[in-house]
Amino acid sequence: MAAQTEEIAGLVESVIRPLIDNPDDLVIDARETEDGSIFVEVRVNEEDAGKVIGRQGRVIKAIRTLARAVASSTNTHVDVELLD
Repeated sequence: MAAQTEEIAGLVESVIRPLIDNPDDLVIDARETEDGSIFVEVRVNEEDAGKVIGRQGRVIKAIRTLARAVASSTNTHVDVELLD
């Protein structure tokens, strides 16, 4: 399962990195929870948070959809959160 966690984290990073102005501040922490799901925490520079969220949350919703689609092949639940 660790390989899938890294794959999801890499996917999230590859989508977010081109969107932001401060890619050096991007921190992605992906871990497997006790129930077997994958939890991905994303931290970006305060100035870039709006770009990752998008209008009415469309960008972050799309990122979550992509991550869940990748994990659906193994019936794994994925949660992607943008932290302050």
